[in-house]
Amino acid sequence: GKLGRYPPWPGKIVNPPKDLKKPRGKKCFFVKFFGTEDHAWIKVEQLKPYHPHKEEMIKINKGKRFQQAVDAVEEFLRKTKGKDQASSHNSSEDKNRHNSSEERGKQSAGEEKRKASLPEGKLKKGTGEGKKRVSSVSSERGSKSPLKRAQDQSPRKRGRPPKDEKDLTIPESSTVKRVMTGTVAGFKWPPSVSEQSNQHCPFPECFIFSIQPAVCYQAITKKLKVCEEETGSTSIQAADSTAVNGSITPTDKKIGFLGLGLMGSGIVSNLLKMGHTVTVWNRTAEKCDLFIQEGARLGRTPAEVVSTCDITFACVSDPKAAKDLVLGPSGVLQGIRPGKCYVDMSTVDADTVTELAQVIVSRGGRFLEAPVSGNQQLSNDGMLVILAAGDRGLYEDCSSCFQAMGKTSFFLGEVGNAAKMMLIVNMVQGSFMATIAEGLTLAQVTGQSQQTLLDILNQGQLASIFLDQKCQNILQGNFKPDFYLKYIQKDLRLAIALGDSVNHPTPMAAAANEVYKRAKALDQSDNDMSAVYRAYIH
Repeated sequence: GKLGRYPPWPGKIVNPPKDLKKPRGKKCFFVKFFGTEDHAWIKVEQLKPYHPHKEEMIKINKGKRFQQAVDAVEEFLRKTKGKDQASSHNSSEDKNRHNSSEERGKQSAGEEKRKASLPEGKLKKGTGEGKKRVSSVSSERGSKSPLKRAQDQSPRKRGRPPKDEKDLTIPESSTVKRVMTGTVAGFKWPPSVSEQSNQHCPFPECFIFSIQPAVCYQAITKKLKVCEEETGSTSIQAADSTAVNGSITPTDKKIGFLGLGLMGSGIVSNLLKMGHTVTVWNRTAEKCDLFIQEGARLGRTPAEVVSTCDITFACVSDPKAAKDLVLGPSGVLQGIRPGKCYVDMSTVDADTVTELAQVIVSRGGRFLEAPVSGNQQLSNDGMLVILAAGDRGLYEDCSSCFQAMGKTSFFLGEVGNAAKMMLIVNMVQGSFMATIAEGLTLAQVTGQSQQTLLDILNQGQLASIFLDQKCQNILQGNFKPDFYLKYIQKDLRLAIALGDSVNHPTPMAAAANEVYKRAKALDQSDNDMSAVYRAYIH
């Protein structure tokens, strides 16, 4: 299957949760990937049958987790085939017994009727003629093709299958066999999963390739459930399934990662899924456990991670944390020696990142800044936007890593440029979020429907996933962090300072910053940035 920028992965079409809306546009199916908890809406023309592509995909993907996924789908196929064969055998025996009994009953009843209607003298002759007619009919049936006979014997009309046939998941259905002989897009596809209601899709096991952007829906939370008898799965990872660059070959360099917060956790998960060798460290060691189970190695200190890895990434909260990580006890700098590479993905100011670059390079190391634009959901989906600056060669060496964690990356030149650009991007985003909250509260106090306001905005030029998601957070009172409010306020503060350093006015950002500061005073720091709404209603 192809989920985001992950390698091809075996998947199975399942019924989506009842409260999950199907994306508009082209027909698509809801796919669950074997060996993971990943689910995604996939356009029908991107589905490929499992068997003809199996060997090809195994050659491309050598990872242990991929082999486990293949083992899982093979086990599912064996169980399904066994159930179908047993069901088919029992059904055939029952049908044969029923038909035989019914035929004998019909012949007996017909014989009695003819006997009763004939004179006694003609009874014997009539019986003989009846036998001849039966023989003639039998001969006529025998001359028909097997297909014609099957049509004659079947009392069911074409169309929706009977209830006992709805959930058949035959590994090699006739429809799948037709797909194997040509391109997928050339066939007339069946209705989408949501349109089929309880019918099972005829493509139960598929590889999914080259998925183009087809998803524009609210984030799927882990509370949603999928009716999946085989796994009992109750966890869904949302996915904006985009694969612009096709399959990615992971670098053979050893990767280190420091900081497993909202953004770092999703990044490391995608690096592992793409087959990278990753060593992790986090200030709170317990956060490493999940990734160790997924195949990551554990580093005891930042210095140890840097000394044992070729390229080490870091993603921490603010300038102070970034400096402490490099310059503190057992910090990054102690592990740096000639040739070691350090990539700082934290959103900090240009002065901080320049200072860190200088100390790293002074020890013979190579440095790249690479802050990311996005949120927790986009991090989980491998859809971040990476802004890089510094060592161009190191930027190229990080290519497979950036492809695993993001949908695109920009190289912006010398160190400091990426930090400045990132602060400007977040300044715009933070100011926009404050304006959204201001508009919703103004609608409320003037007696206007907030939901209607959102509907109007979603039909206009401002329509975006960001707008819809943040408004939904406010309307539902759900401020679970996707981007911490305290961090967007930090970025606004740094962006204002950037403006001051070049004597450039930033009055809009300054006004928004004050609203976020009030929200922090109301204990909203660890909530999502959309909780700035509460600064207007208190």
